[in-house]
Amino acid sequence: MAVGARDFIDKLLVEKYAQEKVDNHDDNAFVSKVSAEDMMDAMNTSANNYKTMLAMQSRLTMVCYGVIAKSAKYTPSEDAA
Repeated sequence: MAVGARDFIDKLLVEKYAQEKVDNHDDNAFVSKVSAEDMMDAMNTSANNYKTMLAMQSRLTMVCYGVIAKSAKYTPSEDAA
């Protein structure tokens, strides 16, 4: 896999930015702005909320099945005799 300009626009961009220098390697760039404990707490809260939502959805589904079953009107067919 070759690295370099593939067309005219890429060639112009390479020429334009070839001499640019970036110096953003300060020590603060590698330090996390959020503590690991806070991140784990947020992830745990999100997971608990999702588990609660799934449990409520399952319970609601079962309640809806029950309501539909109770409101259904079953009529005997002629062949049931």
